[in-house]
Amino acid sequence: ANRNSISGWEAFVKIEPGTVPPPPPSGGGFASIVSRQTYDAMFPNRNDLYSYDNLVAATQKYPEFCNRGSDEQRKREAAAFLANIAHETTGGWDTAPGGRYAWGLHFIEEVGCEHGGCTQYCDPSNTRYPCVPGKTYHGRGPMQLSWNYNYGQVGEALGINLLANPDLVKTDGAIAFQTALWFWMTPQSPKPSCHAVMTGGWTPNSSDISQQRVPGFGMTINIINGGLECNMPTNDKVRDRVGFYERFTQMLGVSMGDNVYCDRMANY
Repeated sequence: ANRNSISGWEAFVKIEPGTVPPPPPSGGGFASIVSRQTYDAMFPNRNDLYSYDNLVAATQKYPEFCNRGSDEQRKREAAAFLANIAHETTGGWDTAPGGRYAWGLHFIEEVGCEHGGCTQYCDPSNTRYPCVPGKTYHGRGPMQLSWNYNYGQVGEALGINLLANPDLVKTDGAIAFQTALWFWMTPQSPKPSCHAVMTGGWTPNSSDISQQRVPGFGMTINIINGGLECNMPTNDKVRDRVGFYERFTQMLGVSMGDNVYCDRMANY
């Protein structure tokens, strides 16, 4: 699960009273790429929290998700997002029914933290997003949101007090997916957003190129958990992410594209 600090700007447009909202992108979005039937086939062992309807509802807050770039790029973005959240929440192993890659979106929170025992994810020095007494900030939701400063920042962006109500990420499916989409859509300086990486919106600078940070699925791994998974020989975590990505791109009828791995990329 991601343990890095998340920082950045709100990833959706605020509409002031009396103004006309801008039109959404015209591509049709996630629901035009991944049907309910395909989603059910991707996640046959998912928790009820992670329903197709909850994900589609969450995407309405982020109209650019799966709505930028070519059809291939849009499909790869959908597959890349689903692959990463599948890995973060997988309950699968090689001998599980359906195989390892049929068990994404199984866990709704960090295993062993269900009863409030995981108090270690509180940074008391963070005064902007202070821990609320009696609340814990262990991994919850599709991207396993962790730490008080991450709950605070994401909640601020979504207009929800997740510091006081962190369990909303495991009880409200639309909010759960919104936290994952916020992470996916939001640049975290000096990192680009995963969305920009997968849809052609990010151009590596000379420093990135010298460190082999280039667009592709591998770069999304670097953004999410590069310190533990990139710039080193490919480990089982990366192989799991890539396995999900390969399965999902096949189901969506698109190739995986270039730069699928991150073993040669410098992490941030």
